[in-house]
Amino acid sequence: MGTPPTPPAAPGPAAPAQAAPAPMLPTPVILGAMLRATKQVSDLIFSPGRLPQVEQSGLLVPVKIQGVPVLSAEDTARIAAHLIGTNKQAMEKLRADGSCDISYSLPRVARFRVNIFTQRGTCAIVMRVIPNTIPSFETLHLPPQLAEIVNLKNGVVLVTGPTGSGKSSTLAAILDKINEEKSYHIITIEDPIEFLHPHKKATIHQRELHSDTPTFALALRAALRQAPKVILVGEMRDRETIEIALEAAETGHLVFSTLHTIDAAKTVERIIGVFPLGDQQAIRNRFAKSFRYVISQRLIPRKDGSGRLAAIEILRSTMRTREYLEKGEEEGRSLVDAMRDGELEGMQHFDGEIEKLIRSGVIDMETGLAYSTNPGNLRLQMADFAEGFPPASTTA
Repeated sequence: MGTPPTPPAAPGPAAPAQAAPAPMLPTPVILGAMLRATKQVSDLIFSPGRLPQVEQSGLLVPVKIQGVPVLSAEDTARIAAHLIGTNKQAMEKLRADGSCDISYSLPRVARFRVNIFTQRGTCAIVMRVIPNTIPSFETLHLPPQLAEIVNLKNGVVLVTGPTGSGKSSTLAAILDKINEEKSYHIITIEDPIEFLHPHKKATIHQRELHSDTPTFALALRAALRQAPKVILVGEMRDRETIEIALEAAETGHLVFSTLHTIDAAKTVERIIGVFPLGDQQAIRNRFAKSFRYVISQRLIPRKDGSGRLAAIEILRSTMRTREYLEKGEEEGRSLVDAMRDGELEGMQHFDGEIEKLIRSGVIDMETGLAYSTNPGNLRLQMADFAEGFPPASTTA
C-alpha cells in the first residue's frame, strides 16, 4: 500500500502578499540610459550576473539604472530577442554557431554593431556604438598625408589593428572623402553595415553579409561585374577573399579592407601565411605590386585620463618597401627600417609616434612603453628623457 498523501495544514494567519517583480524596462530605454551614463562610450555589454556595463577609454563601468537590477539569464535572452527581432537568419546562426552579428538602430540616437553569443548556456551581448555622423580626417586627427589615398586609381589599402582600435572609423573617413571629391561608383561589403554613407559626388552601394550576400568572397567576385572604381571589403577573413581582392586590385580597382594585425610587418606575414608554402612567393610578389598603404592603429590612454588617442603607423608602397615585401625582411632590411627612413615619403612607425607623444606629455612613459613595438629600443631612445621634465637642452 502506498503512503497516503499528507493532509493539508490547517490554515494559519494569511501571509502578506508578495509584490510581483517589476517588469524590466524596454530595451531602447535601457540603451538610451547607458549611452547617457558617461562620455565617450564605445561599447555596451550585457552579461548575466552583472549590471549593464559600458566601456569607456578601454575600461568597463557598471551602470545603475532605476528599475534594472543585476541581469539574469532571462533578462539577457529577452534583450537579445528584441535586438534580433524578425531576423530569422541571425536567430538560426545563433542557434547553430553560438553567435551572430547584427546591426541595430536607436532612431535619432545611435546605431550599433551587435554581437550576441552564448556562454555557459546563457546569452551575452556586446554592442559597439557607431556614431550617427561619419567622422572626418579632422575629428579623428588622422595624419594629413593619408588624404593622398583619395587620388589612388587602383591597388590595396589595408587598415589594421586589434578589435576596437578605430579601423572602421578610419575607413569611413577615407571613404567619405572619396565620396565628396570623386564621381565614382563605390561598393562596400560589410558584416554588418556600420556607417551609412549617403550618395554625394560618388554613388555608394552598401551590401550586408547574410541579408544581401552569403559570403565576402561571393560578393567580392560579383563586385568585379558591377563596374565599381572602389570596393570596400569589411575584413580579409580567408584565403579566397584575399585572392579575389588581389585580383580586383590587379584589374584596376581600388580595394580597401581591414585585418586584425598589430603592425605592418605582421600584416604581411598574415596575408602570405594563409597560402600554401608553394604559393607564398607568388602571393608575396603579387601583394608587393598591388599594395599601396598599410595603416596600423593602436589606441593609447591619455596621461590626463580624458580618453584615448590613436598612434598610427603608415607603410607606403615605394621601390624599397616593394623590394622588402618581395624578397622578405632580414637584418638591416626590415619594413620598420623603411618606415623610419621614409618620413619624407609620408611613412611613420609606431615607436617613433609613441616617442613624440611621450615627449609632448600626452601619454606617460610606462604607458608608451607598454604599447610600443620594441620597448627596449624605445627606452634607449628615451634615455635623455626624465618623466615630468623636458629633455635636457644642449648649449653651445
